[in-house]
Amino acid sequence: MITFQSLLEEETDKKAKIAMLAGKVEDMINTAIRQIAFHMFEDKVHNERRKGELSAETLSDYWAEVCKESLGDAIIIDENSRYIWSQIPHFIHLPYYVYAYSFGDCLVNSLYRVYKDKTVDDFEDKYLDMLSLGGSKGHKDMLAPFKLDAANPEFWNKGLSLISDYIDELETLSKETGLTK
Repeated sequence: MITFQSLLEEETDKKAKIAMLAGKVEDMINTAIRQIAFHMFEDKVHNERRKGELSAETLSDYWAEVCKESLGDAIIIDENSRYIWSQIPHFIHLPYYVYAYSFGDCLVNSLYRVYKDKTVDDFEDKYLDMLSLGGSKGHKDMLAPFKLDAANPEFWNKGLSLISDYIDELETLSKETGLTK
């Protein structure tokens, strides 16, 4: 995130900035929102499976329903996209693994906010200490030096607000360049 932000700040061409921001926003939405939709799909499938077998058509219906519910009018579910669920190996080999993507993205965004807002002294040292721990501690202990708690909704809001800020910046630049009115 720091590297991306540095590149974005150094870029002088507004159209190039728009391309960078659009790609970043798309990636962040895909990671945060789409992975949550994947989780909702898995949850629905596992709950319904307890009642009996599920056909590919039923699974496709669930997929379309969850995508529409999660992404609204921003996505069109056609006959080809109804079967995307079948291409996601996590659903079979690592059920409920998708949480890691949303959690990781929100973690990076929240840590970046702490870094940017300078709300924690010696951020860099604490960050390197956290990385050196590997998986030896749980996330609660690892995030404590940054005053972050994943059980607190503010943690998630802090991470998601970065997406919102990038969207706002993208809209401003688009208006400035005449790409939107």
